Order: sequence, then structure tokens, then C-alpha cells
Amino acid sequence: MDVQKYLNRIGSTVPAEPDLDALRSVHTRHLLSVPFEDLTVHSGGRVELDLPLIYDKIVTRRRGGFCYENNGLFSWLLSSLGFQVTTLSAQVKGLITGYYGPPFDHLALMVTLQGRRWLCDVGFGAVESSVPLSLETSGPQTEGHRVYRIRKQGDLHFLEWQGEENRGADGDWKEIYKFTLDPRRLEDFTDMCQYHQSSPCSIFFCKSLCTILKPGGRLTYMGHRLISTTFPTEGAGLETTTRELQDEEITVILAEEFGIVLNSPLKPKDETITPPPVMY
Repeated sequence: MDVQKYLNRIGSTVPAEPDLDALRSVHTRHLLSVPFEDLTVHSGGRVELDLPLIYDKIVTRRRGGFCYENNGLFSWLLSSLGFQVTTLSAQVKGLITGYYGPPFDHLALMVTLQGRRWLCDVGFGAVESSVPLSLETSGPQTEGHRVYRIRKQGDLHFLEWQGEENRGADGDWKEIYKFTLDPRRLEDFTDMCQYHQSSPCSIFFCKSLCTILKPGGRLTYMGHRLISTTFPTEGAGLETTTRELQDEEITVILAEEFGIVLNSPLKPKDETITPPPVMY
């Protein structure tokens, strides 16, 4: 795998040293360049947790992926650039079901720099932070118009946020996912990777989706919809517009808006997610 080719893919360059500025830069550039998507599942393919295959998909063929792919490959890049990286297992709280997913539901990363730990995640989608978040504080961390915090309870850490416009000391906190700092390996996520491609309890099986961060907003494809979100500014609130798509428009949208060209026909899907039989 070629580090320079990966950096070219995300519009970045080799940093002078592996410091916090470099980490923030490649983290944000990855989110602005590589979509979070599950289109392999809906175009006759299977996702395999093999780094050379993931590299070929994301870097050479300019696709995206879901958490195991994006964060798995990003971990390799960071390690190659000299960062100390730990793979973490997280359980996502479903926005639709309201329940946490099983262990190894989500793959996130911890980077340790000069004795300080940072949560890095370029593989979550709509509510992820565009920059690493500090694991050294439980206080609010402002990132653009959003506010996050990482609350600790025993060995568990809870990543939380205040939504798109709910800010302030009295604002409500919403849980995104919970995780421990126990080190994991990419192969530990194999069973859950297959689960997400075959279970009606997983959003990735139920919905064909592709989303990418844009300067000032986000663009999302799901099923037969294209959703454009403009983040709030001092002069305007959050704005969201939805466009209904015909089957023949989807291929064009994926190519023009996300830079994705699939090798096999896509079967658009937007089904209701089934609540998991086991509650976590």
C-alpha cells in the first residue's frame, strides 16, 4: 500500500512530524474526501476485512466504506505516518431503534500523542466530529456549530452531543456510542462486519446509503432520496432539503456528487430497521 497515493486521495501531504496539527488535518481531509457508504452490500458484493482489498477500494477505485473500512484503513495510514494508534470497539445507540448495538458494532480509533489520548473517527457518518476529540476531559468540546463530550462511567466511555442546534450549559445530551479503551484488532470485527451485511437489525442491510462531509454541510444519498444539509451559522439555522430520485438518476448522482462508480447495478433500498432481539 502506498502512503503517498492515499494522501493524494484525500488531498493531503506527508506531514513534517506526527503532531496534533497533522492529525487534525488528515482526519478532516479524510472526511471531506472519502464517503461513508454501504453500497457494496446493495450491489451484489461483500465487504471483507482485508486491508489491501480495502485500500484498493477506497484509494485506487475511489470508493468509500463503513466504519470497519474507513477507520481500519485510516488506522494503517496513521501508523505509517508515525502515530501511536489503538483500535477500539464501540456500540452505537440507534437513532431509529433507541437501542445500543452488540459489541464490535463500531470500530473507532484512539491516538496517543505526548501522553494525551484522542478519539478519532472517520467512519461514522452524519454526527461524527470532523476533528479528533480529547479523551482527557469529560467537559464540552466545541467543534464548529456542534458540541460534544466524552462522559466516563467506570470502564465505559460515552460519546455524546447536543444535536445540531441544542447548545448551552442546560442543553440535553444525546448518546452516540459507548466504548472502552481495550485494544482490539481488525479481525476481531469480522463477525459483526458480516452481521451488518445480513441482519434486518442493521441500517447497512436495510438502507442503501452514501454520505460525505462538505464545507459548511453534508450531502447524503439514501434509498431514493438525496438529502442536502447546510449547517447553521450566526445568520441562519440548520437547513435541510430532500430531493426524490428516480432509479435512473441514482447512478448519475453517485458519480457526480460522490465520485462513486459501481461495478455492478445498485438495488436501492430503504426499509424499516428491526429492533434487535437482545438489548444492550
